[in-house]
Amino acid sequence: MRTLIIFRSIHRGNTERIAVEIAEVLNARLLRLEDANASDLENFDLIGFGSGIYFGKFHKTFFEFLEKLHYQYNKEAFVFNTRGARSASSNTAFKKALAEKGFSVIANFSCRGFNTFGPFKLIGGIAKGHPNKKDIANARTFAISLSD
Repeated sequence: MRTLIIFRSIHRGNTERIAVEIAEVLNARLLRLEDANASDLENFDLIGFGSGIYFGKFHKTFFEFLEKLHYQYNKEAFVFNTRGARSASSNTAFKKALAEKGFSVIANFSCRGFNTFGPFKLIGGIAKGHPNKKDIANARTFAISLSD
């Protein structure tokens, strides 16, 4: 299965670290969101989308990217994120947006990531040290489950 991973990693490189691990397991092509366009999706069966979580959601530029896409036929997708908060984000809004564009969302992965965005900067950040070895191992296990 030909796999493409589109990701956006802005502040600390957390999401990129997870994207690289998943891509290695899946032998996937990695593409930064800012370099992606609709034609990039054409030759792939499975598309992964990865973002940090901002105020409980994927970065707004992912929603803008989806708005520009035509309806996708026979495309499976998975989503992954890194987040500062302890509770896992459900990615509900982004998964819904993908489904509205025709993607079949087959899996979801989330792990903590060091966050110094906004007010967290004032306290030295949260989730320092993440993603850690366990988070990386979990991301690899997640990717293996996609290839089964």
